[in-house]
Amino acid sequence: MSDKTSATVVPGKAQPRGTFPHIKRAGDFLFVSGTSSRRPDNSLAGADVDEMGTVDLDIRVQTRAVIDNIRDILAEAGAGLDDLVEVSAFLVNMNDFGGYNAVYSEYFDYDGPTRTTVAVHQLPHPHLLIEIKAVAYKPV
Repeated sequence: MSDKTSATVVPGKAQPRGTFPHIKRAGDFLFVSGTSSRRPDNSLAGADVDEMGTVDLDIRVQTRAVIDNIRDILAEAGAGLDDLVEVSAFLVNMNDFGGYNAVYSEYFDYDGPTRTTVAVHQLPHPHLLIEIKAVAYKPV
């Protein structure tokens, strides 16, 4: 693909669970696919299961991991979180909004990207509480 349009699966990040890139450039815009707290070994940050099978899910840990993953993906294209112009967040449970919003505010202020947050029925893994997709503006 040309410099104006390119797609990338970022080395060192969790392999997409489908045939799509982590990030795609279209002109001066970078589109980040839905990103979760999944690690390269397919474990999930913020999702712990003890020896008895008790599951502990933490929206704060997952949100931080998602935003850090997006930061790393953007870096592959020479961009950063400051280049984001739009974010769409998908929460499995709106009762997690407070924890998600608190962590999000550690990264972004009112001059950050526009944001939409919606509740969804489920995400691609039962232990995922959040997924975020994003758009950045970074001229070539």
